[in-house]
Amino acid sequence: MEMTLPKTRATLLIAALGLLMGAAASAPADAQTLTLPRSTPVPANVPLGTPSGAPQGGATQRAADYIVAVVNSEPITNNEVRLEAQRLAQQLAQARRPTPSASELGRLVLERLISDKAQLQIARDTGIRVDNLAVDQAEQNVARQNQIDVPELRRRLEKDGISLVWFRESLREQLMLVRLREREVDSRVRVSDLEVEQFSREQAAGGAAAANLQINIAQILVAVPESATSEQIATLQSKAQALLQRARANEDFGALARELSDAPDRANGGQLGLRPADRVPPLFLEATQALGVGGVAELVRSGAGFHVLKVVEKGAPGMTVVQQRARHILLRSSAQMNEAQARDKLSDFKRRVEAGQADFATLARDNSQDASAPQGGDLGWSAPGQFVPEFEQVLNSLQPGQISEPLISRFGMHLIQLQERRTAALSRLEQNEVIRNQLREKKLDEAFLVWAQEVRGRAYVEFREPVQL
Repeated sequence: MEMTLPKTRATLLIAALGLLMGAAASAPADAQTLTLPRSTPVPANVPLGTPSGAPQGGATQRAADYIVAVVNSEPITNNEVRLEAQRLAQQLAQARRPTPSASELGRLVLERLISDKAQLQIARDTGIRVDNLAVDQAEQNVARQNQIDVPELRRRLEKDGISLVWFRESLREQLMLVRLREREVDSRVRVSDLEVEQFSREQAAGGAAAANLQINIAQILVAVPESATSEQIATLQSKAQALLQRARANEDFGALARELSDAPDRANGGQLGLRPADRVPPLFLEATQALGVGGVAELVRSGAGFHVLKVVEKGAPGMTVVQQRARHILLRSSAQMNEAQARDKLSDFKRRVEAGQADFATLARDNSQDASAPQGGDLGWSAPGQFVPEFEQVLNSLQPGQISEPLISRFGMHLIQLQERRTAALSRLEQNEVIRNQLREKKLDEAFLVWAQEVRGRAYVEFREPVQL
């Protein structure tokens, strides 16, 4: 049985853990353009085909493989390109998007493999390392996204002929690329007060209505496995249609999402959060553009499954936003405490708080290695995009009062507790911060593409034999 896992090179490695936070795992990948979005942490739901370079126990392979390109002395084989192209074509078909010709698909996939290999070489050469603990967490995230445990994940990998060693090494490489891209790209992006003011003036003057519109959509996802039979798909579609009718009969949409949705944002009632229209998955925007607040769209099919969509908010940007108030405990690895010890310590804190044996705020004041420690770890009210993606994704999945499992970010090991969630009107200063975050995300996407082109341009690439798909 095939499953979903972090975005691989076919959809251009890791476009997640993050993407459009709430919609990332359920939105179809915009693979039609084959441009690489700014990478985000693992994982997001993306169909799993047969990974490039993975052992293919039992799969039919060409009798003889050959090298199609060499990147700074490292080869890329025709089988790597062929398998990536097969998976990408499968993903495009699932998303109901046109597939390029075989020659164009082969060319685009080869270029992406060259780019990724060049970036990985920089990561290794500059000392970026990912320890086994981080890989363990990524593996757990993959299992959680597929709604199974790690032993079951490994069983399915073995059934598909995929080596566990290869799979974990692939996760390690993805995390290396995340860290490299954060280090190299994030530092390039600055948003000035003048840019924020100019954007605000354009909105106040009317501007382009579609670009200025902000919308908050709630969704219920009925996930469809990539390997589902036509009978299974029909059954899942009937389930989604029944949920659509219940939503249109004015049942509590948030309760339906929390109870029945397969999407990671179900804890938040399925809400993706208020965001500009151009940051909403195009399928979602097209389905809801004619609806008013409270409207429920016709059933939408994507590569992830069937979506029931409801318009929660719609209007001028920056007026209201879903805010979350959280607190955390941060432990940084050091000579005295490695990541495994930090994880164990935070797991013990979680157990003690949930058993009523300790107070979260007291533990934060006494142990957190963060500026929020004197406030008991309180991070105040936050708007979408305020935290790093891996932190925010976990925060979005929590219900008020719930404590997360320990998680790793670029800053260290965190334990998070969500205290409250609300929809709030924003002050002018807060509106400016929302705008700043929006502009920064757009600039990060652009900066990543420029940086990736620079890396590709510096690499020595020798093309050998033509690709044959």
